[in-house]
Amino acid sequence: MKQQSSKNYVVPLVFVGMMFFTLGFALGINSFLIPVLQGSLSLSSGVAYMLLAATFIPFILFGYPASRTIAAIGYKRTMALSFMVFALAFVVFVLSAKYESFTLFLLASFISGSANAYLQASVNPYITILGPIDSAARRISMMGICNKLAWPVAPLFFAAVVPDSTNVHVSDLFVPFYIIIAAFVVLGFVSLMAPLPEVMAPGEDENSAADCPYAASKTSVWQFPHLILGALALFVYVGVETLALSTAVDYAMAVNLPNPDLYAWIPSVGMVVGYICGIILIPRHMSQGAAMRICSTFGIVGSLLVVLLPAQISIWAIFVMALGCSLLWPALWPLAMADLGRFTKSGSALLTMAMAGGAVIPTLFGYLKDSFGAQNAYWLALPCFLFIFYYGLAGYKIRR
Repeated sequence: MKQQSSKNYVVPLVFVGMMFFTLGFALGINSFLIPVLQGSLSLSSGVAYMLLAATFIPFILFGYPASRTIAAIGYKRTMALSFMVFALAFVVFVLSAKYESFTLFLLASFISGSANAYLQASVNPYITILGPIDSAARRISMMGICNKLAWPVAPLFFAAVVPDSTNVHVSDLFVPFYIIIAAFVVLGFVSLMAPLPEVMAPGEDENSAADCPYAASKTSVWQFPHLILGALALFVYVGVETLALSTAVDYAMAVNLPNPDLYAWIPSVGMVVGYICGIILIPRHMSQGAAMRICSTFGIVGSLLVVLLPAQISIWAIFVMALGCSLLWPALWPLAMADLGRFTKSGSALLTMAMAGGAVIPTLFGYLKDSFGAQNAYWLALPCFLFIFYYGLAGYKIRR
């Protein structure tokens, strides 16, 4: 089956939107767990942020296997498999809380990251292909709203379920973990029954290779420079987005702001504002490349404001950073995956592996925070946004 027409992909969008919400919720849990584990297990910031590394390392390991799984059993069954692996991950989280073992927490995060890698490898190319390529950023923006609203929902869910949200110990986490296990099992069965058609990009089918003449002459996914540069841009993007979304609560605590949990909404609101702009403006009033250049500029400005403003005010500049992140993902995926033809699934695997930037950048941030303070650690975001700006300006256009 080729790309869906604009008339019949509304129902699949609803189901995929639910899956994007799940991805955001699973990652947003880290923003709650990191300060809890720091306090309960007496961990440094550098060590605690290894939880994010454990979540994102699987993207390197399972990006390619996920693409082969999709090729073998299809998008929908791969999505269902992902939810079952998520459920297994939270069984291990229960054991982690029982034994108060940071090693087990890292293992649980690794398994959760593996499920996330498989689900990301499924839903991102699926939503890109599910309709015209020039409006892919618009569809991904819709999915982004579902995803980013889920990030702050996760810590708020935990705060609502645990006995005392102001003094949380790992022993308080059993009930929320059991609820999440049940939810993932249900979602696994729902995704199997969901009306999601199998889709293919132009030229992906060997019988339609002529639909993408640029890819027809290629013999390897490494022969697409715009894809390689896109993977590098995605690597640093996922890193800075993870910083924006997962460090607000920790930063609020570091600068002694009251009710730090409330600051979890700052980056998510910034992201959603950007996504709404993308839905309205792309592609009619703004190209995907222009969206990337504008947003990376916001990211550059936001990074500078976070480190240069007085500490207790600078936390609000994370909103600008997050606004800068908002349309980078929706624009980057279709730009990097354009003209891949029969290499579409392999290209998706490479981009999925690049999401390991969420392991590297936050871990570096944690060590910089220990060495130079929470505010100065945000300097790390500046070179990342500068490279993304280059990709939106020229990198995505390169064809050889």
